[in-house]
Amino acid sequence: MSLRTEIMQAAEDMRQWRHHLHAHPEIAYEERDTADYVASLLTSWGIDVHRGLAVTGVVGTLKAGNGRRAIGLRADMDALPLQEMNGFDHVSTVPGKMHACGHDGHMTMLLGAARHLARTRNFDGTIQFIFQPAEENLAGARRMVEEGLFDLFPVDAVFGMHNMPGIEAGKIVVTPGRMMASSDFFEIVVTGKGSHGAWPHRGVDVIGVASEIVLAFNHLKARTIDPMEPAVISVTKFNAGFATNVMPETATIAGSTRAFREEVQDHMEERMRRIAEGIAAAHGAEIQFTYERRYPPVVNDVEESAFAAAAAARVVGEDNVIHDEPPAMGAEDFAWMLKAKKGSYVWIGNGTGPERGCMLHNPHYDFNDDVASIGAGYWVELAESWLKPE
Repeated sequence: MSLRTEIMQAAEDMRQWRHHLHAHPEIAYEERDTADYVASLLTSWGIDVHRGLAVTGVVGTLKAGNGRRAIGLRADMDALPLQEMNGFDHVSTVPGKMHACGHDGHMTMLLGAARHLARTRNFDGTIQFIFQPAEENLAGARRMVEEGLFDLFPVDAVFGMHNMPGIEAGKIVVTPGRMMASSDFFEIVVTGKGSHGAWPHRGVDVIGVASEIVLAFNHLKARTIDPMEPAVISVTKFNAGFATNVMPETATIAGSTRAFREEVQDHMEERMRRIAEGIAAAHGAEIQFTYERRYPPVVNDVEESAFAAAAAARVVGEDNVIHDEPPAMGAEDFAWMLKAKKGSYVWIGNGTGPERGCMLHNPHYDFNDDVASIGAGYWVELAESWLKPE
Protein backbone atom coordinates (compact mmCIF):
# COMPACT_ATOMS: atom_id res chain seq x y z
CA MET A 1 0.00 0.00 0.00
CA SER A 2 1.40 3.43 -0.96
CA LEU A 3 1.93 6.23 1.53
CA ARG A 4 -0.68 8.37 -0.27
CA THR A 5 -3.27 5.58 -0.01
CA GLU A 6 -2.60 5.06 3.71
CA ILE A 7 -2.87 8.76 4.44
CA MET A 8 -6.02 9.09 2.32
CA GLN A 9 -7.66 6.41 4.44
CA ALA A 10 -7.32 8.78 7.40
CA ALA A 11 -8.95 11.68 5.52
CA GLU A 12 -12.26 11.46 7.39
CA ASP A 13 -10.54 11.47 10.78
CA MET A 14 -8.52 14.51 9.75
CA ARG A 15 -11.67 16.24 8.54
CA GLN A 16 -13.26 15.71 11.96
CA TRP A 17 -10.19 17.00 13.80
CA ARG A 18 -10.03 20.04 11.57
CA HIS A 19 -13.71 20.87 11.90
CA HIS A 20 -13.49 20.62 15.70
CA LEU A 21 -10.49 22.94 15.75
CA HIS A 22 -12.15 25.38 13.34
CA ALA A 23 -15.31 25.52 15.45
CA HIS A 24 -13.35 26.26 18.64
CA PRO A 25 -10.76 28.93 17.77
CA GLU A 26 -8.48 30.53 20.34
CA ILE A 27 -6.21 33.52 19.76
CA ALA A 28 -2.56 34.04 20.67
CA TYR A 29 -1.45 32.65 24.05
CA GLU A 30 -5.04 31.61 24.82
CA GLU A 31 -4.86 28.25 22.99
CA ARG A 32 -5.50 26.20 26.14
CA ASP A 33 -8.37 24.02 24.88
CA THR A 34 -6.60 23.69 21.54
CA ALA A 35 -3.43 22.53 23.29
CA ASP A 36 -5.46 20.07 25.40
CA TYR A 37 -7.02 18.62 22.24
CA VAL A 38 -3.69 18.29 20.43
CA ALA A 39 -1.92 16.83 23.46
CA SER A 40 -4.66 14.27 24.10
CA LEU A 41 -4.45 12.96 20.53
CA LEU A 42 -0.66 12.75 20.60
CA THR A 43 -0.72 10.96 23.96
CA SER A 44 -3.32 8.48 22.72
CA TRP A 45 -0.90 7.45 19.95
CA GLY A 46 1.97 6.82 22.35
CA ILE A 47 3.84 10.05 21.65
CA ASP A 48 5.60 11.73 24.61
CA VAL A 49 4.11 15.17 25.21
CA HIS A 50 5.61 18.30 26.77
CA ARG A 51 3.40 21.27 27.66
CA GLY A 52 3.99 24.89 28.57
CA LEU A 53 6.67 26.36 26.30
CA ALA A 54 5.48 29.86 25.36
CA VAL A 55 2.51 29.40 27.70
CA THR A 56 0.41 27.06 25.54
CA GLY A 57 2.94 25.35 23.26
CA VAL A 58 2.89 21.58 22.79
CA VAL A 59 5.83 19.43 21.69
CA GLY A 60 5.39 15.75 20.92
CA THR A 61 8.48 13.54 20.80
CA LEU A 62 8.54 10.26 18.88
CA LYS A 63 11.60 8.00 18.75
CA ALA A 64 12.35 4.84 16.81
CA GLY A 65 15.52 2.80 16.52
CA ASN A 66 18.88 4.00 17.80
CA GLY A 67 19.57 6.79 15.34
CA ARG A 68 20.95 10.08 16.67
CA ARG A 69 19.49 12.30 13.95
CA ALA A 70 16.43 14.41 14.73
CA ILE A 71 13.97 16.53 12.76
CA GLY A 72 11.50 19.21 13.86
CA LEU A 73 8.09 19.64 12.20
CA ARG A 74 6.14 22.75 13.15
CA ALA A 75 2.47 23.78 12.98
CA ASP A 76 0.92 26.97 14.37
CA MET A 77 -2.19 26.88 16.58
CA ASP A 78 -3.69 30.35 17.03
CA ALA A 79 -6.74 31.90 15.40
CA LEU A 80 -7.48 35.54 14.58
CA PRO A 81 -9.68 38.15 16.32
CA LEU A 82 -12.12 38.17 13.40
CA GLN A 83 -15.86 37.55 13.12
CA GLU A 84 -16.49 34.59 10.80
CA MET A 85 -19.06 35.07 8.01
CA ASN A 86 -19.37 31.50 6.75
CA GLY A 87 -22.50 29.37 7.01
CA PHE A 88 -21.22 25.79 7.09
CA ASP A 89 -21.71 23.39 10.00
CA HIS A 90 -18.20 23.81 11.46
CA VAL A 91 -18.37 27.61 11.62
CA SER A 92 -16.71 29.24 14.63
CA THR A 93 -18.72 28.98 17.83
CA VAL A 94 -16.71 31.77 19.46
CA PRO A 95 -17.89 35.31 18.63
CA GLY A 96 -15.14 37.50 17.22
CA LYS A 97 -12.62 34.70 16.80
CA MET A 98 -11.94 32.64 13.68
CA HIS A 99 -9.40 30.33 12.09
CA ALA A 100 -9.01 32.62 9.09
CA CYS A 101 -5.42 31.66 8.28
CA GLY A 102 -5.70 27.88 8.17
CA HIS A 103 -3.88 27.06 11.38
CA ASP A 104 -6.63 24.54 12.06
CA GLY A 105 -5.54 22.80 8.85
CA HIS A 106 -1.86 23.08 9.74
CA MET A 107 -2.44 21.33 13.06
CA THR A 108 -4.55 18.69 11.33
CA MET A 109 -1.87 17.87 8.76
CA LEU A 110 0.79 17.49 11.45
CA LEU A 111 -1.56 15.40 13.60
CA GLY A 112 -2.28 13.13 10.63
CA ALA A 113 1.43 12.65 10.05
CA ALA A 114 2.08 12.09 13.76
CA ARG A 115 -0.49 9.29 14.00
CA HIS A 116 0.85 7.56 10.88
CA LEU A 117 4.45 7.81 12.02
CA ALA A 118 3.57 6.58 15.52
CA ARG A 119 1.86 3.55 14.02
CA THR A 120 4.48 2.62 11.42
CA ARG A 121 7.74 3.89 13.00
CA ASN A 122 9.49 3.46 9.67
CA PHE A 123 12.40 5.70 10.65
CA ASP A 124 15.54 5.69 12.75
CA GLY A 125 15.89 8.69 15.06
CA THR A 126 13.69 11.34 16.69
CA ILE A 127 10.81 13.46 15.42
CA GLN A 128 9.76 16.58 17.33
CA PHE A 129 6.18 17.61 16.53
CA ILE A 130 6.10 21.32 17.42
CA PHE A 131 2.68 22.92 17.93
CA GLN A 132 3.39 26.61 18.31
CA PRO A 133 1.13 29.30 19.78
CA ALA A 134 0.83 32.96 18.85
CA GLU A 135 2.05 33.09 15.27
CA GLU A 136 -0.22 36.03 14.50
CA ASN A 137 1.75 39.17 15.42
CA LEU A 138 2.99 38.03 18.85
CA ALA A 139 6.00 35.90 17.79
CA GLY A 140 5.27 32.67 19.60
CA ALA A 141 8.12 31.03 17.71
CA ARG A 142 10.63 33.49 19.14
CA ARG A 143 9.31 32.85 22.64
CA MET A 144 9.52 29.07 22.23
CA VAL A 145 13.12 29.38 21.05
CA GLU A 146 14.01 31.79 23.87
CA GLU A 147 12.48 29.40 26.42
CA GLY A 148 14.74 26.59 25.23
CA LEU A 149 12.83 24.76 22.49
CA PHE A 150 15.89 23.41 20.70
CA ASP A 151 17.83 22.84 23.93
CA LEU A 152 15.08 20.68 25.35
CA PHE A 153 14.18 19.09 22.01
CA PRO A 154 17.33 19.07 19.83
CA VAL A 155 16.92 18.78 16.06
CA ASP A 156 19.29 18.81 13.11
CA ALA A 157 16.81 20.86 11.08
CA VAL A 158 13.30 22.29 11.41
CA PHE A 159 10.59 22.53 8.75
CA GLY A 160 7.37 24.49 8.45
CA MET A 161 4.38 24.59 6.08
CA HIS A 162 1.56 27.05 5.36
CA ASN A 163 -1.43 26.80 3.07
CA MET A 164 -1.72 29.37 0.29
CA PRO A 165 -4.98 30.30 -1.47
CA GLY A 166 -4.58 31.03 -5.17
CA ILE A 167 -2.16 28.14 -5.65
CA GLU A 168 -3.74 24.96 -7.00
CA ALA A 169 -4.50 22.19 -4.53
CA GLY A 170 -1.99 19.40 -5.02
CA LYS A 171 0.95 21.74 -5.58
CA ILE A 172 3.73 22.55 -3.10
CA VAL A 173 5.98 25.61 -3.33
CA VAL A 174 9.59 25.17 -2.22
CA THR A 175 11.81 28.23 -2.57
CA PRO A 176 15.48 28.24 -1.50
CA GLY A 177 16.65 31.55 -0.06
CA ARG A 178 14.21 34.43 0.37
CA MET A 179 10.67 33.20 1.03
CA MET A 180 8.92 35.88 3.11
CA ALA A 181 9.82 39.35 4.33
CA SER A 182 10.53 40.79 7.76
CA SER A 183 7.76 42.52 9.69
CA ASP A 184 8.62 45.49 11.88
CA PHE A 185 5.95 47.51 13.69
CA PHE A 186 6.04 51.26 14.32
CA GLU A 187 3.94 53.77 16.22
CA ILE A 188 4.33 57.54 16.22
CA VAL A 189 2.47 59.75 18.68
CA VAL A 190 2.42 63.38 17.58
CA THR A 191 1.81 65.91 20.35
CA GLY A 192 0.93 69.49 19.57
CA LYS A 193 -1.45 72.02 21.08
CA GLY A 194 -5.20 71.60 20.96
CA SER A 195 -7.45 74.49 20.08
CA HIS A 196 -10.85 75.48 18.76
CA GLY A 197 -11.39 74.63 15.10
CA ALA A 198 -12.26 78.26 14.41
CA TRP A 199 -8.87 79.50 15.66
CA PRO A 200 -6.32 76.98 14.31
CA HIS A 201 -3.51 79.53 14.53
CA ARG A 202 -3.67 79.31 18.32
CA GLY A 203 -2.82 75.61 18.33
CA VAL A 204 -0.41 73.17 16.72
CA ASP A 205 -2.25 71.03 14.15
CA VAL A 206 -1.25 67.43 14.90
CA ILE A 207 -3.47 66.04 12.13
CA GLY A 208 -1.64 68.14 9.57
CA VAL A 209 1.75 67.15 11.00
CA ALA A 210 0.87 63.46 11.04
CA SER A 211 -0.45 63.70 7.48
CA GLU A 212 2.82 65.20 6.28
CA ILE A 213 4.71 62.37 7.97
CA VAL A 214 2.60 59.74 6.20
CA LEU A 215 3.19 61.34 2.78
CA ALA A 216 6.91 61.70 3.47
CA PHE A 217 7.17 57.98 4.23
CA ASN A 218 6.04 57.26 0.68
CA HIS A 219 8.87 59.45 -0.61
CA LEU A 220 11.34 57.57 1.62
CA LYS A 221 10.63 54.30 -0.14
CA ALA A 222 10.55 55.80 -3.61
CA ARG A 223 13.71 57.90 -3.38
CA THR A 224 16.08 56.47 -0.77
CA ILE A 225 15.88 52.70 -1.35
CA ASP A 226 17.19 50.89 -4.41
CA PRO A 227 14.18 50.27 -6.72
CA MET A 228 15.39 46.68 -7.15
CA GLU A 229 15.32 46.08 -3.38
CA PRO A 230 11.91 45.02 -2.02
CA ALA A 231 10.64 47.21 0.80
CA VAL A 232 7.24 48.30 2.07
CA ILE A 233 6.13 51.00 4.51
CA SER A 234 2.42 50.79 5.31
CA VAL A 235 0.62 53.18 7.64
CA THR A 236 -2.41 51.19 8.77
CA LYS A 237 -3.70 53.30 11.67
CA PHE A 238 -4.40 57.02 11.93
CA ASN A 239 -6.24 58.07 15.08
CA ALA A 240 -6.94 61.65 16.06
CA GLY A 241 -9.77 63.88 17.19
CA PHE A 242 -13.20 63.38 18.71
CA ALA A 243 -15.26 66.43 17.68
CA THR A 244 -15.76 68.45 14.51
CA ASN A 245 -14.91 71.77 16.14
CA VAL A 246 -11.91 70.69 18.24
CA MET A 247 -8.33 70.47 17.02
CA PRO A 248 -6.90 67.54 19.02
CA GLU A 249 -3.82 67.60 21.20
CA THR A 250 -2.42 64.31 19.88
CA ALA A 251 -2.51 62.11 16.78
CA THR A 252 -1.24 58.55 16.49
CA ILE A 253 -0.10 56.81 13.34
CA ALA A 254 1.06 53.21 13.23
CA GLY A 255 1.80 50.44 10.78
CA SER A 256 4.44 48.02 9.59
CA THR A 257 7.48 47.85 7.37
CA ARG A 258 8.69 44.91 5.29
CA ALA A 259 12.11 44.06 3.88
CA PHE A 260 14.46 41.17 3.16
CA ARG A 261 17.75 42.60 4.38
CA GLU A 262 18.75 43.92 7.79
CA GLU A 263 20.46 46.91 6.16
CA VAL A 264 17.14 47.96 4.65
CA GLN A 265 15.40 47.53 8.01
CA ASP A 266 18.07 49.74 9.64
CA HIS A 267 17.69 52.35 6.89
CA MET A 268 13.91 52.54 7.18
CA GLU A 269 13.92 52.81 10.96
CA GLU A 270 16.56 55.55 11.02
CA ARG A 271 15.02 57.59 8.17
CA MET A 272 11.47 57.28 9.49
CA ARG A 273 12.60 58.61 12.87
CA ARG A 274 14.45 61.54 11.27
CA ILE A 275 11.51 62.40 9.01
CA ALA A 276 9.00 62.33 11.87
CA GLU A 277 11.21 64.39 14.17
CA GLY A 278 12.02 66.91 11.44
CA ILE A 279 8.45 67.50 10.30
CA ALA A 280 7.22 67.75 13.89
CA ALA A 281 9.96 70.23 14.82
CA ALA A 282 9.20 72.37 11.77
CA HIS A 283 5.62 72.85 13.01
CA GLY A 284 6.31 73.14 16.72
CA ALA A 285 5.12 69.62 17.59
CA GLU A 286 6.83 66.74 19.33
CA ILE A 287 6.83 63.03 18.63
CA GLN A 288 7.23 59.76 20.48
CA PHE A 289 8.64 57.18 18.05
CA THR A 290 8.48 53.44 18.73
CA TYR A 291 9.89 50.86 16.34
CA GLU A 292 9.89 47.12 17.06
CA ARG A 293 11.70 44.39 15.12
CA ARG A 294 8.93 41.79 15.32
CA TYR A 295 9.67 39.10 12.66
CA PRO A 296 12.90 38.63 10.69
CA PRO A 297 12.66 37.51 7.05
CA VAL A 298 12.06 33.85 6.27
CA VAL A 299 15.20 32.69 4.47
CA ASN A 300 15.25 29.00 3.57
CA ASP A 301 18.50 27.06 3.63
CA VAL A 302 19.49 25.79 0.20
CA GLU A 303 20.32 22.17 1.07
CA GLU A 304 17.30 21.70 3.32
CA SER A 305 15.05 23.22 0.63
CA ALA A 306 16.41 20.78 -1.94
CA PHE A 307 15.67 17.96 0.48
CA ALA A 308 12.13 19.29 1.06
CA ALA A 309 11.54 19.64 -2.69
CA ALA A 310 12.60 16.04 -3.30
CA ALA A 311 10.26 14.81 -0.56
CA ALA A 312 7.40 16.89 -1.97
CA ALA A 313 8.03 15.49 -5.46
CA ARG A 314 7.71 11.95 -4.16
CA VAL A 315 4.29 12.83 -2.77
CA VAL A 316 2.73 15.08 -5.44
CA GLY A 317 5.00 14.47 -8.44
CA GLU A 318 7.81 16.67 -9.75
CA ASP A 319 5.43 18.59 -12.03
CA ASN A 320 3.48 19.75 -8.98
CA VAL A 321 6.46 21.15 -7.09
CA ILE A 322 6.89 24.86 -7.77
CA HIS A 323 10.45 26.16 -7.48
CA ASP A 324 10.14 29.69 -8.89
CA GLU A 325 7.34 31.32 -6.90
CA PRO A 326 8.35 34.94 -6.13
CA PRO A 327 9.03 35.80 -2.48
CA ALA A 328 6.11 37.33 -0.58
CA MET A 329 6.12 40.55 1.43
CA GLY A 330 4.03 38.86 4.10
CA ALA A 331 5.82 37.66 7.22
CA GLU A 332 5.99 34.49 9.32
CA ASP A 333 7.47 34.00 12.76
CA PHE A 334 8.83 30.60 11.70
CA ALA A 335 11.73 32.85 10.72
CA TRP A 336 12.82 32.78 14.38
CA MET A 337 13.19 29.01 14.21
CA LEU A 338 15.17 29.30 10.98
CA LYS A 339 17.53 31.73 12.72
CA ALA A 340 18.16 29.07 15.36
CA LYS A 341 18.30 25.99 13.11
CA LYS A 342 18.70 25.12 9.46
CA GLY A 343 15.50 24.27 7.66
CA SER A 344 12.91 25.18 5.06
CA TYR A 345 9.39 26.59 4.95
CA VAL A 346 6.99 25.61 2.16
CA TRP A 347 3.56 26.60 0.89
CA ILE A 348 0.89 24.05 0.06
CA GLY A 349 -1.80 25.11 -2.40
CA ASN A 350 -5.23 25.65 -0.84
CA GLY A 351 -6.91 25.87 -4.24
CA THR A 352 -8.17 28.47 -6.69
CA GLY A 353 -11.50 29.92 -7.69
CA PRO A 354 -14.14 31.88 -5.75
CA GLU A 355 -14.22 29.47 -2.79
CA ARG A 356 -10.76 27.98 -2.32
CA GLY A 357 -8.99 31.09 -3.60
CA CYS A 358 -10.45 33.22 -0.82
CA MET A 359 -7.48 35.00 0.71
CA LEU A 360 -6.11 34.49 4.20
CA HIS A 361 -7.45 36.73 6.99
CA ASN A 362 -10.80 37.03 5.19
CA PRO A 363 -14.04 36.33 7.15
CA HIS A 364 -15.13 33.92 4.38
CA TYR A 365 -11.90 31.88 4.29
CA ASP A 366 -11.82 28.15 5.05
CA PHE A 367 -9.02 25.61 4.86
CA ASN A 368 -9.44 23.02 2.08
CA ASP A 369 -9.97 19.60 3.70
CA ASP A 370 -8.86 17.87 0.49
CA VAL A 371 -5.37 19.28 1.05
CA ALA A 372 -4.93 17.71 4.50
CA SER A 373 -3.88 14.29 3.23
CA ILE A 374 -1.35 15.87 0.86
CA GLY A 375 0.23 17.89 3.65
CA ALA A 376 0.26 14.94 6.04
CA GLY A 377 1.84 12.79 3.33
CA TYR A 378 4.54 15.43 2.79
CA TRP A 379 5.35 15.49 6.51
CA VAL A 380 5.61 11.71 6.62
CA GLU A 381 7.82 11.51 3.54
CA LEU A 382 10.04 14.31 4.81
CA ALA A 383 10.51 12.76 8.26
CA GLU A 384 11.06 9.20 7.01
CA SER A 385 13.56 10.41 4.40
CA TRP A 386 15.46 12.55 6.89
CA LEU A 387 15.62 9.66 9.35
CA LYS A 388 16.03 6.88 6.84
CA PRO A 389 17.54 3.76 8.46
CA GLU A 390 21.05 3.06 7.22
